[in-house]
Amino acid sequence: MSQRSIHTLFKPKSIAVIGASNTEKRAGRVLMKNLLGSGFSGPIMPVTPKYDAVMGVLAYPNIESLPIKPDLAIICTRASRVPNIVETLAQFGCKVVIIMASGMADEYDENGESLLSVTLQNAKRFGMRILGSNSLGMIIPTIGLNASLAHSGAKKGKIAFVSQSAAICTTVLDWANNKDIGFSSFISLGDATDIDFDELLDYLGRDSRTSAIMLYIDSISEKRHFLSAARAAARNKPIFVIKSGRSQEGIKAAMLHTGGMGGNDAVYEAAFRRAGMLRVNDLIELFAAVESLAHSTPLKGERVAIISNGGGPAVLAADELIIKGGKLAKLSPETVDKLNTLLPTTWSGQNPIDIVGDANSKRYTQVLEVLMDSQEMDAILVLHSPSALEESDEIAQSLVTTISNHTNRNKLNILTNWSGEDSAYVARKIFNKAGIPTYRTPEGAVKAFMHMVEYRRNQRLLQEVPQSIPDNIPANVNVARGLLQKAQQEQRFILETHETRDMLKAYGLNTIKTCFADNAESAVKLANDVGYPVALKVQSPDLMYKSDVHGVMLNLTNDDEVRQAAQSIVSRVKEINPDAKIDGMIVQKMALTAGAQEVRVSVINDPVFGPAICLGEGGSEWDPTRDAAVALPPLNMTLARYMVIQALKTNKLRDRHLPLGLDMHALCVMLTQISHLIIDCPEIASLDLNPVLAAGETITLLDVNMKLNSMDIDPKTRLAIMPYPKELEQTAILKNGQEVMLRPILPEDEPKHLAFDNSLSDEDRYKRYFGVRSRMTHEEMAVLTQIDYAREMAFIATAMDENGESITLGAVRASTDPDNTEAEFAMAVRGDYQGIGLGRLLLEKLVNYYKDSDTPVLAGFTMFENRSMANLAKNLGFTVSFDMEEHLIKMHMALKLENDKT
Repeated sequence: MSQRSIHTLFKPKSIAVIGASNTEKRAGRVLMKNLLGSGFSGPIMPVTPKYDAVMGVLAYPNIESLPIKPDLAIICTRASRVPNIVETLAQFGCKVVIIMASGMADEYDENGESLLSVTLQNAKRFGMRILGSNSLGMIIPTIGLNASLAHSGAKKGKIAFVSQSAAICTTVLDWANNKDIGFSSFISLGDATDIDFDELLDYLGRDSRTSAIMLYIDSISEKRHFLSAARAAARNKPIFVIKSGRSQEGIKAAMLHTGGMGGNDAVYEAAFRRAGMLRVNDLIELFAAVESLAHSTPLKGERVAIISNGGGPAVLAADELIIKGGKLAKLSPETVDKLNTLLPTTWSGQNPIDIVGDANSKRYTQVLEVLMDSQEMDAILVLHSPSALEESDEIAQSLVTTISNHTNRNKLNILTNWSGEDSAYVARKIFNKAGIPTYRTPEGAVKAFMHMVEYRRNQRLLQEVPQSIPDNIPANVNVARGLLQKAQQEQRFILETHETRDMLKAYGLNTIKTCFADNAESAVKLANDVGYPVALKVQSPDLMYKSDVHGVMLNLTNDDEVRQAAQSIVSRVKEINPDAKIDGMIVQKMALTAGAQEVRVSVINDPVFGPAICLGEGGSEWDPTRDAAVALPPLNMTLARYMVIQALKTNKLRDRHLPLGLDMHALCVMLTQISHLIIDCPEIASLDLNPVLAAGETITLLDVNMKLNSMDIDPKTRLAIMPYPKELEQTAILKNGQEVMLRPILPEDEPKHLAFDNSLSDEDRYKRYFGVRSRMTHEEMAVLTQIDYAREMAFIATAMDENGESITLGAVRASTDPDNTEAEFAMAVRGDYQGIGLGRLLLEKLVNYYKDSDTPVLAGFTMFENRSMANLAKNLGFTVSFDMEEHLIKMHMALKLENDKT
């Protein structure tokens, strides 16, 4: 991947059109027409042997005869010609191509290789990039570029739109032009053979011309790159995503459309949420989101006031707001008094503010001014229903004037809904032109506002400091993996409760005492060992749900009951499922279920995103991706809490308020430990815990079904989100004999990292931040501690103080550019720990980490005053140079050269 070549896609200086044409309705003509009509200032060079000129522009018979190397080439020919054209362009020095042809993955050359594969190989050999195939093209309005087959151009704006579907592109474009909404860039990905969502998100996340990003997704191929780029971009600007394939039939259709993998919709939803993106369910919601993004100011809070000339629409809006989890603003007595002087005595007297059906423009503007003057709300929704008393467009115009002249116009979000069609059309146009969001229905306006609220809440959630998991809970990876690998060697790939007990215990997960019996008499003996009362369950690899075949008997209190139960279970199972292989019986101590609640936890393996954790309630019809809240590992205590809240909010899990029922902390600890188990043990393919008994602080796994992978799985690519790299922890001894722990930073480190940053002397802070720097805020510290290990690294040094508390003594961090060509580092050490080798240990660790990551260069800057830092870097092999103009010392190390030497 190269952001440098991506840069050329967005800012080409010259363009060649291969297959340009003068024939009506041919792709080569439509493209030339769009390029010539959009105001692009660079040379546009048609390439075709058929014509001397295309649409009045001198044409060239072949690529070799072009007078300059084009930055961007658009290929409008049939699929069979594309591989050779791409090879010629790449050799000629072209940097990026857009391929319009479709079906290239299904056509083959004489060697039996797909045309798409050959094309990609030809481009990669020369470092050329491809947008497409099957792309509609792209539009960059700010540079007058319309390199697309779209039926119209796009207006200038601050929203970037990226879509895998050409049809969705043209639909959104048509709607946006009608609404007078513009774009910073408008890109049709097509089959995303080369350039994909992740690179575009990296570019658009940094693009100053883009304030929000919209995505239409059929499928994702590079899960980790996609989520990593989305997480980074979503920190700076909202990302809205519409995802097709919400049903099984839709998933199949999406796979046929893009050739991608059909992941589960609920897992996609969990991935979007984890990255901080906002999902919309259909095009209507997408349009509403576009409108709110195009015109709204950043949200300061969530309190909404509603003004309406009718009670019905106001109630509909208020209902939608409350159902979606929004907040109605409370009007102070002073505001109510002011409104009393302006409104008829029949007005509602509260929010929503019903200003009565005969409201004219004067009443609307006076009420709006009162609300804008107050500090009691963050957003105002103005509703209007058709009225014969005054033209709706006159009311709209007076509101626009009031809003634009008010001093608080940039502190509030103002949304409008003018209901109706013919009577409301002109008014909506007035709002569009003034840059005020307007919607056809009250509910549509509220949904759009709640998208902004959800984005704000997501950002806050992503900045929450996770509670630390209790220290006394074990995570013994060696024990667990040893047992799992032994089972694999013995060709046991399905493990039940009694076989998983020890490996689960290694992670602090408790099962009830469980034994295996191969006949009735053995079951009686084991029941006496376990202690009555017991449960008896059939053991069969062919039965997923034992209770469905009456293979479970509970509360057996003596030997005779166990003997009879064993015999009757076998005969019933054989009767219902004669082909089922019965291995024996499971004897289990009866759990004390009085006052406790049963829940179910599964770990499934999604074909796109890998392992996903599901939380809900049981049942034989249970579908984990339909009946459970879903989250991607790794989980910490905050993310686990969010998962439990999601499950409760969506009724996937119900708190039955039993005496020993759901304990939030205990559930979160269990989910976090399951996450650790799944991360540490790639041998586990799937896990079903059904039921899990939640009895307050005590969580017991009653029935366990674990499936193992039959072959080795690459642990590096298995997970969608790179987990905490525990293998990078190490202990070291300082020159004064003190032991310190060097490890990657964790989100839980935020309070201690804040204390560390505050402990730095004014001089050290000055050197660290290149100037006087105020204390860190919570938001800034969250960015420093909640890092994405896939694209940045921070190592901290910790030690125990005299009270047995862990404290942070120093930190070094670096982040790479999206191409992983260079990492830039910065470092700080507490004043009382300088000069005893800590800085050297931290910087050495960082150097070794980036050597192992195949990053070519590690570089850093420090001030002239910080000579000790420069000397340390020099001692470790950095090249140190002085920038007299910037008054900085530059430290530079070629890591790949170092690797080659070794």
